[in-house]
Amino acid sequence: MDFELNKTQNDIKKAVRDFARGEFNKELAREPEKKHVFPREIWQKAGDLGLIGVHFPEKYSGQGLGCLEAILVAEELCRRDSTIGSAIALAGFAAEIIMHWGSDEIKEKYLPQVAEGRMLSAVAFTEPEHGSDITFMSTTGKKNGEEWIINGTKTFVTNGGLAGFYAVLCQTDPHAKPSTQGISLILVEADRKGVSARNIGRKMGIQMIAAAEVDFKNVRVPLSNLIGKEGKGFDYMLHFFDESRIQFAAQALGTAQGAYDRALDYVKKRKQFGKKIAQFQVTQHKLADLATKIELARLITYKAAWNFDQGRIDPKLTAMAKMCAARTAVDVADEAIQLLGGYGYMTEYEVERFYRDAKITELYQGSKEAQKDTIAGAIVGKLK
Repeated sequence: MDFELNKTQNDIKKAVRDFARGEFNKELAREPEKKHVFPREIWQKAGDLGLIGVHFPEKYSGQGLGCLEAILVAEELCRRDSTIGSAIALAGFAAEIIMHWGSDEIKEKYLPQVAEGRMLSAVAFTEPEHGSDITFMSTTGKKNGEEWIINGTKTFVTNGGLAGFYAVLCQTDPHAKPSTQGISLILVEADRKGVSARNIGRKMGIQMIAAAEVDFKNVRVPLSNLIGKEGKGFDYMLHFFDESRIQFAAQALGTAQGAYDRALDYVKKRKQFGKKIAQFQVTQHKLADLATKIELARLITYKAAWNFDQGRIDPKLTAMAKMCAARTAVDVADEAIQLLGGYGYMTEYEVERFYRDAKITELYQGSKEAQKDTIAGAIVGKLK
């Protein structure tokens, strides 16, 4: 058992840290966050440096690395800035679906564009009337000659309205028993006739990431846009969740570390009652507690990524990693505000933004309650 990162992994962390230090700053973050604008220029620079899609095969402009290396990138980006970092870390969201199950033609067409920072990607899973219940889709995909005709509405689509394509979960066989065996994944290009997107409104955090409701009205795509096999979409989605939960855990981990870094820097400089705040035992104990939480979250997140790279799919472990890291992000960011006092509530000191960005990690890609259901199901098993 080796707890050390190898040279390649340490080099990746350093490269991302140097990039973020040179490109991110709180002044740069303020306007895009206020205007709800995606940071395109920084995203494209990240693509030029190969920081997006490091886990893609080299022939598709990736680096041929694994899930662990991908989450190291996400962690360092979000540590430097939770908002800009999250936007870049999620720029290639859903491209893993293409990487694992897309046809060679689809991979060749889209993966290089995502990896090089030329195209955003998105999944369209959640529906307004179904929410977390994705065992049956109201969105349908019907065959008509050599085409699929897609009809339906998806909501809370990350990168919706900006992405070049959507991996859409459709009910292609409404009579299948169980219903999950009638669900397929179909790639729908964003510029297809009948595709429209609208912003769902202002969010508490991650203001630079678009969250949209996307409508598909009699959208026609070729049968070759089917991702993988017909009726296997639900299974692919579950596999994707196991991978993406680790990515979101890394986002939360970086956010927690970034909030902690700022709080630590503040208490080591700020004086109260004649001495620095960091000299008070109560402050030191808080710092110790937070550092321990972050280290525990890092260990389980790295383990989940390493386990995935070994070819083992463990929903219990990935759910634990996301739940633990997300809770840590919220707790650490909350305490960081407390350590800064009134200044922590001010936008100038950033930790309030880290707090707002932390909360979403407990909600998307399965709420903390959904993660508990997954964990408990694995522990208890099927009862008669």
